[in-house]
Amino acid sequence: MAARVHKKTPSMKLEHGGPPDLITVRRKKGVSLQEIAEATKIGVNYLRAIEEGEFTKLPGGIYSTSYIRQYARAIDYNESELLEHYYRATGLRPPENTAGRDPDSRGDGSFTSVPRRVSRVPG
Repeated sequence: MAARVHKKTPSMKLEHGGPPDLITVRRKKGVSLQEIAEATKIGVNYLRAIEEGEFTKLPGGIYSTSYIRQYARAIDYNESELLEHYYRATGLRPPENTAGRDPDSRGDGSFTSVPRRVSRVPG
């Protein structure tokens, strides 16, 4: 009986459900975790947790998704795909899409009053 040989190739796409190989993507871009940390002000430990898919080590809530988005931008990776992986891995649900909503609306039928500054240029 012939032995089966499994060729392991890093997955860069999430369509297949596997985690992305972010370390390889980052290295191909020639960017270090320290450089990303300096540019984003995100701790190296959090960046490493994102790369390793250890999302429980992130601070949680909007901070986690913000860190993931910033990391994706830093390595020129698709933010939506990486967030999709995060939500799948954690079992969390993404927030409702608020696109198209009035930015002054509070969601409860009332509206907030936002003072607007108008500057006029003499002329």
